[in-house]
Amino acid sequence: MTFAIHGLAVSRGIAIGRAVVVASSRMEVVHYFIRPDQVEAEIQRARTARNAVIDELRRLQEEVPKDAPGELDALLEVHLMLLQDQALAEAIRNWISDRLYNAEWALTTQLEIISRQFDEMDDEYLRERKADLEQVVERILRHMKGAASPISPPMAPASVVGTAGGQQLSLDGTVDTPLVLVAQDLSPADMLQFKSKVFAGFITAVGGKTSHTAIVARSMDIPAVVGARAASQLIRQDDWVIIDGNEGVVIVDPTPIILEEYSFRQRQSELERERLARLRFTPSLTMDGQRVELLANIEQPSDGAAAVRAGAVGVGLFRTEFLFMGRSGNLPGEEEQYRAYCEVISSMHGMPVTIRTLDVGADKPLDKAQPKDYYLNPALGLRAIRWSLADPVMFRTQLRAILRAAVHGPVKLLFPMLAHRSEIEQTLAQLRQAQAELDMRGLVYGKVKLGAMIEIPAAALTVRSFLKYFDFLSIGTNDLIQYTLAIDRADEAVAHLYDPMHPAVLRLVAEVIAAANAAGKEVCVCGEMAGDLSMTRLLLGLGLRSFSMHPAQILAVKQEILRADSCKLAPWANEVLDSDTPAQMMLP
Repeated sequence: MTFAIHGLAVSRGIAIGRAVVVASSRMEVVHYFIRPDQVEAEIQRARTARNAVIDELRRLQEEVPKDAPGELDALLEVHLMLLQDQALAEAIRNWISDRLYNAEWALTTQLEIISRQFDEMDDEYLRERKADLEQVVERILRHMKGAASPISPPMAPASVVGTAGGQQLSLDGTVDTPLVLVAQDLSPADMLQFKSKVFAGFITAVGGKTSHTAIVARSMDIPAVVGARAASQLIRQDDWVIIDGNEGVVIVDPTPIILEEYSFRQRQSELERERLARLRFTPSLTMDGQRVELLANIEQPSDGAAAVRAGAVGVGLFRTEFLFMGRSGNLPGEEEQYRAYCEVISSMHGMPVTIRTLDVGADKPLDKAQPKDYYLNPALGLRAIRWSLADPVMFRTQLRAILRAAVHGPVKLLFPMLAHRSEIEQTLAQLRQAQAELDMRGLVYGKVKLGAMIEIPAAALTVRSFLKYFDFLSIGTNDLIQYTLAIDRADEAVAHLYDPMHPAVLRLVAEVIAAANAAGKEVCVCGEMAGDLSMTRLLLGLGLRSFSMHPAQILAVKQEILRADSCKLAPWANEVLDSDTPAQMMLP
């Protein structure tokens, strides 16, 4: 019987193949109390398992194929950081010694506590890092039990490691029938167990648009749907499955007519990818000759190479939060940050890199100094620039590292969540002090352009005062929409009200673009709106000439730009702004 499962579209394209269903990796954990004289042995048992997993992941890092996406190595590094987190090790030790829990119980108890903290985070990318922690703990538990990874290749004669659709799957990744992987979730280490060409697509029951599975799928340009919660229960081994990565739909046991329809779409999609690939070196110009800058959003230093391959002409947003994740208060020092920023700058070969200062706080405190229930409303609390100004030593450390790295290439320095003139003045004062500290140490540093994130309605409404202080503006549409509409985009009960086409949102975006253009200052959109093909022509009509997005979206947006006439789009865009129902006017 044909049926459909809906999830989140995270990597475009169509995949058709037989299902390889991976059983849930969740393990049953026995809870029991130990005797006081068993405490040290139990702590050692947990330590031994953790060290074994560290060794395993390091071996996997060494074996990463040269043609594997850079994101895989970076995500393995995240797992290693979590494993080596001393705060996690200390908490597990305390559960064992204070409560006399067995090691497995101590691990799962601490996982539950940290998981609740992740669930309360406002930032979607950091919230989804809970899955990384869960997979690290799962791997430790498996070592304690002596069990293999849930998708480790089983023992089989010769080179055969499994079957699908009656076809043998060999270690070299060859198979007679296309395969699609269906799993509860996949860790980066698990994904390395397979060659990159084995699976035509991925389906996971959990995850979001910034989950590691989604990141890897996009980097490999493989169709994927995540968050399809019923997939691993409803899809059976060897079922024929269609993954529609454009719409976030999975079709199981399709009829011949549906199969033929999607086979046609798949061929069209492949032809479209080939056409888009040919646009990589094509200048990004509208039909009337307007040059449009297409930049990349990146999370890790290693992402720069992928941005260049995608045709980006620079980095429009480097989210530095990644460098601070999983450190439990042991924040990266100036030298470590300096090396990371230099890596990004070097990978861009002279193209500009926009580095955003740390955007954490409140719901994701770096030092865990406050209890998780201390903050009544994390989204409106001590976060982003507010956090940095509250910890000037940490802030200046990051500023010094960025300034020093700017010697090696063009750097733009971006400050998040500014809203008040006093915040602007304090931020610039900290920058001057960081420069003075470098002067006192005799260290060379580069000149940087200064920019402000416009993501709070107050900043958008007073944008002209911002333009007196900054060289450029970057519109963070994700938070701007959330704050304008008073909607927690992570809350499923109100997520349907999160609307980038709301008249108030569009008017704020238009006002910022118009003000920056009138002042002769650069302005860029770096939120999800920049990579949304349905918004490209409207933003062009509003006067935007700089877009920053995930590298995988660049060529598709470029195609829209090449087909657009900005002169004709401007009058239509103004009509959309004046409408009470902008969504109904989106076809000019």
